[in-house]
Amino acid sequence: MKRTVGILGGGQLAQMLALAGVPLGVQTQILEPSHQAPARLAALHLAADYTDQEALETLAQCDVVTLEFENVPVQALTYLNGQVPVRPAPEILERSRHRVREKQALQALGLETAPFWPLHDVQQAEEALLAVGGEGILKTAELGYDGKGQHRVRSAGELRQALADLNAECVLEGVVPFVREVSLAVARNPAGELAFGGLIENEHQGGILRRSVFPAASSADTARRAREMAATAAQAWQLEGLLTFEFFELEGGKLLVNEIAPRVHNSGHLTQNGGGISQFEAQLRAVLDLPLQDFAPLRPCAMVNLLGWSAKAPDWQALLREEGAHLHLYHKDNVPGRKLGHVNVVGDTRELVLQRAARIEALLGTE
Repeated sequence: MKRTVGILGGGQLAQMLALAGVPLGVQTQILEPSHQAPARLAALHLAADYTDQEALETLAQCDVVTLEFENVPVQALTYLNGQVPVRPAPEILERSRHRVREKQALQALGLETAPFWPLHDVQQAEEALLAVGGEGILKTAELGYDGKGQHRVRSAGELRQALADLNAECVLEGVVPFVREVSLAVARNPAGELAFGGLIENEHQGGILRRSVFPAASSADTARRAREMAATAAQAWQLEGLLTFEFFELEGGKLLVNEIAPRVHNSGHLTQNGGGISQFEAQLRAVLDLPLQDFAPLRPCAMVNLLGWSAKAPDWQALLREEGAHLHLYHKDNVPGRKLGHVNVVGDTRELVLQRAARIEALLGTE
């Protein structure tokens, strides 16, 4: 069952997609300008700009092209579209990469989001802040990730200053009193089959995901509702690939969509060791139109992100001795705060998994 998949981007997500393809007989090829791309170790590497016509022509020889990040130049997608199936479709990418278009598209499907206000200039500051409840988070409409490109604001003066600092098209999002943050992925293939990941609970610090746990401490009704919401978008948008939803869970189990990503997601890394198929295999199956199956972990598990250090490196020997722990490194140079890898832990119960995750965090100095 030999297949070839082209991937736009060559970071750690592309690396893990490529590794997941090997048992399926899938050969992957990445288009990534950096000569130090993590995925180069597991895939054929086209080291060229994303708009390089010769590189795009080579990528177009694959059976299908997918992506590992959203900020792909429109010119690249325009060139590829029509020559080779691009999955998910460029229209879904165009929605998800722009926070205003994303929220408007979700609301058009009847899926609720936090209150928001598109912002273009400082004259709208007071009106926008009032519209979202008097306090909010100002984010760039595009390109922000891991807490970058955003400021929390509590007054019109702070909002004006934040707008000046960001100097870009922005959206002001209202602060909601959530009980927890959760995520769930849905995969859909061209044949119309749907498959779901599990509902995963996430903890952030400084805008960066630090820990994910499955199962989430949410009710079965909340998990069912998350699947329904994900299915609504996947079907309405004729998804071909994988789409990850990040939710705010409110008191009583109500869900608001925070963000979506048309790809595998940091919170889903725990699927690598939780039993069953991983989110990476699910994305490959979906874009190749292979049979799908749900990819929720079969046992409790957690993921702890390994960030770059400024002083002493982690004790690798101690990490490898931890029962139930699985180390995943991305082969990236150490930069403080940079995502360099993650550690998955598994156990028989959620409580045991939380204990093991806490020990990993202590070893990493992030507890």
